[in-house]
Amino acid sequence: MREGLFIKKNIDKWREYQYEKTSDPDEMAGQFTELVNDLGYSKTYYPHSKVTNYLNGLSSRIYLGIYKNKKEETSRIVRFWKTELPMVVRKHHREVLFAFLIFIFFALLSAFSASNDETFVRGILGDSYVEMTEDNIAKGDPFGVYKDEDSLQMFVRIGINNIRVSLLVFVLGFLLSIGTVWMMMINGVMVGAFQYYFFAKGLGWASVLVIWIHGTLEISSIILSGAAGLMVGNSILFPGTLKRTASLKNGAMDGLKLLIGIIPLLIIAAFLEGFVTRYSTMPKFISVSILSISFIFITWYFGFYPIKVEKKHARLSLTQTGVTA
Repeated sequence: MREGLFIKKNIDKWREYQYEKTSDPDEMAGQFTELVNDLGYSKTYYPHSKVTNYLNGLSSRIYLGIYKNKKEETSRIVRFWKTELPMVVRKHHREVLFAFLIFIFFALLSAFSASNDETFVRGILGDSYVEMTEDNIAKGDPFGVYKDEDSLQMFVRIGINNIRVSLLVFVLGFLLSIGTVWMMMINGVMVGAFQYYFFAKGLGWASVLVIWIHGTLEISSIILSGAAGLMVGNSILFPGTLKRTASLKNGAMDGLKLLIGIIPLLIIAAFLEGFVTRYSTMPKFISVSILSISFIFITWYFGFYPIKVEKKHARLSLTQTGVTA
């Protein structure tokens, strides 16, 4: 086999071992075994090649990782947020985009349906909720629903429910992504009908400044949990060159990492809904500031930062090894 073909055939696997590090001893041992085999082949046919040095260095790092000092695990959390999670997100940016488009499509479809059918909103949100909101609007407090419950109880209840919904969206990805798409449709339709209702009442922008204080993080997390579910489903449907079980294992692990990554966002969203959203008459600049910070963080950490991390590691890899894909 020519060296270029050898590299092309294995570079994705090597990069996965290099960037998507695992703490599982058995998995690390399996990676080490595969790298030793590749290294033996490279030494035999390309003894003076840079790819041989690259494989030697990579296999050495994994070997040392198997026997690494437990003290190093103190940096595991930092490494997860700084490198590991962004690399997973970058690897699956396509699923994140698809989840976003699916959610937006059903939200817009829902708003369009509500604009053409006066009974649609009641059918989606329920008569009791609509009538309660109508009463609040008549009283001059359209967002009074956020003030009817104790802040702490509301925070705990909503936090648990948000995590439950996100977990369900992820788990349903095992149904070949169909379950995840179904849940994205349900949530998208609810958001579309909900938001249209307030715009129809002339309270659209007021609702944005109040509801999306917590909604920015909450809805973003639902979309990201949808992406996690698609990772699982796509790993079953499109295993590529891997065995389907191995592909599923990788997809489930990546999806679980993303799900873990959004749990803090769900908790913050629940806190904002329980303790902040109830102050619907707060100065607009405070609402805009919270909205802006949330939106900027989501787009930066899950959009631009993963690309930056990938480029940084690619440069480091090429600098250290001189290997080009």
